[in-house]
Amino acid sequence: MEPPNFIATPEKSLEGWPDWSILIVDDEQGMLNFLVKTLVPRCHFVMSAGSAEEGAEWLRGHHVDLVILDISLPGQNGVAWLKDLREQGYTGEVILITAFADLDTAIEALRAGASDFILKPFRVPQILNAVKQCHERARLRRENYVLRRAVAGTRRQRGALVGDSQAMAALRASVERIAAVDSTVLLQGESGTGKELVARELHSLSARSDGPFVPVNCAAVSPELIESELFGHARGAFTGATRAREGLFHYAQGGTLFLDEVAELPLPIQATLLRAIEDLKIRPVGSEQLVPLNLRIMAASNRRLADEVAAGRFRKDLYFRLQVVELTLPPLREHKADIPSLVQHFMEQLAPALGVPPLQITAQEMDFLAQYGWPGNVRELRNLIERSLILGTLNVSALYPGEAPRPPLPANAGTMDLATMEKLHILSVLDSVQGDKTRAAELLGVSRRTLERRVAEWNLAGPAPLNDFGR
Repeated sequence: MEPPNFIATPEKSLEGWPDWSILIVDDEQGMLNFLVKTLVPRCHFVMSAGSAEEGAEWLRGHHVDLVILDISLPGQNGVAWLKDLREQGYTGEVILITAFADLDTAIEALRAGASDFILKPFRVPQILNAVKQCHERARLRRENYVLRRAVAGTRRQRGALVGDSQAMAALRASVERIAAVDSTVLLQGESGTGKELVARELHSLSARSDGPFVPVNCAAVSPELIESELFGHARGAFTGATRAREGLFHYAQGGTLFLDEVAELPLPIQATLLRAIEDLKIRPVGSEQLVPLNLRIMAASNRRLADEVAAGRFRKDLYFRLQVVELTLPPLREHKADIPSLVQHFMEQLAPALGVPPLQITAQEMDFLAQYGWPGNVRELRNLIERSLILGTLNVSALYPGEAPRPPLPANAGTMDLATMEKLHILSVLDSVQGDKTRAAELLGVSRRTLERRVAEWNLAGPAPLNDFGR
């Protein structure tokens, strides 16, 4: 049996915070009645107590999400009890209320671990808003904890570099070795090969993993602003600089600064960057102050920097300073054996985010993916999977505009006659476009009427699965 000062919420459609439990501790009966009347219709249950000792006795055997606590209490005061609660490990929210407050009391309350501080007398909206903010803070804290564990679990189960091919195994081994040192890294490779992904993996495996990872796309910032964006500026450094501003080097302190598309930097900025890397100090634009740096620099380019140096578009000394360690990422066409693993990875990653079920990829569709050249590399494959999840089907014919994808030949192709091979090819194209005869005819280079006549000769209403052959 619950004590007499326990008040359960009646069974009805609840508003506010139906899952929350609240303990109110105040020695004024009028204030207790006011708070109970306000909160009972909105909460799972409300418990009231007249002293810290009585409240402590209740908490020994019950969990509450929020304590609304008066500072002036008989016996132990509210701030002292709050300190005890925190020392004992209570992590819930606490709102302190009082009729007598000054700045020192408010500071003491917040230092003791109060979530909010309200001065009596207060109105219903004030207390409800305070409780709402506490509820939202607690919800965000829980979600953050769950997400951090989920991300950590994902990383333990599978690294960011997906694939079991020889090329990916070699890349993973290089990343693990390079991550252990603090040297500058230059990542080169075609667009879409995952240079930023590799940079993030290097950062997460390094001793700087607790620090920030700050990426900047050098091609996306105008030449007039890139120096201020990187190094910051002093007040009055240029027209419109009404106040000082920190640059990205500052925000990357203790972590990693990733300069993507570094070949796009103007030559004067390249000289400033070289000096910053060599001296590990920066000077904000318009300032005389030198700011020491504690960070690691990684750079990336989809153009060969050696060619840019030869063409006079990139400083040779900066190139040599950046390529202390150099990694070249392979294009997808050189490790197509990883396509099934990548498809599965993107399905698991994107389907929950989009709120759609994953697609079932047939062996024939996977073969068509393997035939494709992938000029956009892994990014193009990811975009195809995302688009397909949205549309609900993997239309591989989109990768072959104006031509039919070549179907893989079955094991007994050498003993097939020409008519059977023609039938196999036509049905495979129909299957790849989900039975769209108009699109299939375009890919095959025949009229729709010719295609329909062929299908009618086989007494088929639509495409048949390729694995029906040879049975």
